[in-house]
Amino acid sequence: MTIERANLRNIAIIAHVDHGKTTLVDQLLKQSGIFRSNEQVDDRAMDSDDIERERGITILAKNTAIEYKDTKINILDTPGHADFGGEVERILKMVDGVILVVDSYEGCMPQTRFVLKKALEQNLKPIVVVNKIDREFARPEEVVDEVLELFIELDANDEQLEFPVIYASGFNGTASLSPNPADQEETLEVLYDAILDHIPAPVNNREEPLQFQVSLLDYNDYVGRIGIGRVFRGTIKVGQQVSVIKQDGTTKNFRITKLSGFLGLKRVDIEEAYAGDLVAVSGIEGIDVGDTICPIEHPEALPALHIDEPTLQMTFLVNNSPFAGREGKWVTARKIEERLHQQLQTDVSLRVEQSGADSWIVSGRGELHLSILIENMRREGFELQVSKPEVIVREIDGQKCEPVERVQVEVPDEHTGAVIESLGQRKGEMLDMVNNGTGTVRLVFHVPARGLIGYSTEFLTLTRGYGILNHTFDTYQPIATGNVGGRKHGVLISMENGKATPYGILHVEERGTVFVEPGTEVYEGMIVGENSRDNDLTVNLTKAKQMTNIRSATKDQTVTIKKPKIMTLEESLEYLNDDEYCEVTPESIRLRKKILGKSERDRVTKRAKKNEQ
Repeated sequence: MTIERANLRNIAIIAHVDHGKTTLVDQLLKQSGIFRSNEQVDDRAMDSDDIERERGITILAKNTAIEYKDTKINILDTPGHADFGGEVERILKMVDGVILVVDSYEGCMPQTRFVLKKALEQNLKPIVVVNKIDREFARPEEVVDEVLELFIELDANDEQLEFPVIYASGFNGTASLSPNPADQEETLEVLYDAILDHIPAPVNNREEPLQFQVSLLDYNDYVGRIGIGRVFRGTIKVGQQVSVIKQDGTTKNFRITKLSGFLGLKRVDIEEAYAGDLVAVSGIEGIDVGDTICPIEHPEALPALHIDEPTLQMTFLVNNSPFAGREGKWVTARKIEERLHQQLQTDVSLRVEQSGADSWIVSGRGELHLSILIENMRREGFELQVSKPEVIVREIDGQKCEPVERVQVEVPDEHTGAVIESLGQRKGEMLDMVNNGTGTVRLVFHVPARGLIGYSTEFLTLTRGYGILNHTFDTYQPIATGNVGGRKHGVLISMENGKATPYGILHVEERGTVFVEPGTEVYEGMIVGENSRDNDLTVNLTKAKQMTNIRSATKDQTVTIKKPKIMTLEESLEYLNDDEYCEVTPESIRLRKKILGKSERDRVTKRAKKNEQ
């Protein structure tokens, strides 16, 4: 007979991005009574990183624990964005059940499908929470039907299909078993009870030999790498001599120096943990995701964890522009390399490979994954240059294949044709088209990943900002022939060093869109705008008005210049062409040509054309 730890539950909260996971965890924490009545608790307390707070997304998985009716509930909040999907997969190994959060209006989205597929493959028990029940145009009953169809489509077993449904408002901290918003109860008690009733308790096999597997990594300057994972079997104690079995089968012996458990938002030092507990282990040098910790006399590894391979790469370089070293604190190759290797301590989906004395090829799961690393580096005082993102091509069965994304868009009826045409030009293949009856159409495509680089800006223009675009990695397929995506317009390039003047900008405006404001320092080769045509054009933004004693007939007319287009880091990375770099410093984001001088650029272009012939 199997004995269970009836006073313990391990669950993960999974959902598409922005469906309300972190807000729901907030309310579960607040209502559990683990905070003092006078304790100040931030909204979205689990999103501890600055960028997570600014963007309203979860980047790193977090674990917390609450007490309810004498039962400890370990809760793991997972990222909802496709670029951090590998994190979700590893977390699901640590839990016995999942809470699938679905927006009461949006319903099932691409990432809902991705995370649910992973949960069902792990044979986890689900609870479905239809969130934002108080939202305008909420359609909870239809959404539950959509979820059920998705379960059936993903081959859920009979037990998984018997999922309880709870209707909630994470923002208000209310829930009920009724789809009517008027029936919402004042607390999340029905959700707590559903966790106790439907999520299986871990097996209590603490007398057997220890097995602990690392699913997440943390890093601390004092103790080095910290392995976070689950005790699958046996007991783990401080001071215990253990054997660590690596993914490649090699073993090393270590002594456990520190163990931490979780309660609320804090880590609590503990002396020992048992089967079913989620803990953080310190003192083991070079510990990695997937490593198994077990007794020296009983080495037995758990199945290896799957880690998502990178699909996108960029070259990171030391900044060598004329403004190099002006704004950054850390500018040398040694410092940049140290920082990239530090990132590898905790980010298992990242790869870093030296490609030259001052350059590195950095590979990740997508544009967001890499742009968040760059954003963190610039906030820490680093100065660097990066190249255009490129997809990683793989050879499968002797054929070159590229990553293909499953793209789901919601657009107003009148923009449907333009979006279908634009994705068709990027080698998109339409899989489904559903009219929601609310004036919007849902379209599903397969699109090569390289066709989506730089697409989000075009998509927002096509749909006047009303469209919603989501995509997630689907499969590798043979490389599509012909051009896929890419920028349609050329750029305006500065021919002089100096400060941009209103007079200079005014004379360039008719040629295209300007990226800089008057007074901005520019250098030769810096991209200062977008040409309205498809060729590059060198311009002089530093030109000043000649002062003469001849009076102009239009002297007293006021001249106004247009507001410049200032691009974010993501927009800048998407905008790049093969012959351009993005210069990133703590204060500025500049676009530039790799070759700054016009005559040298022209020479290289002529040579390239000659070689093609």
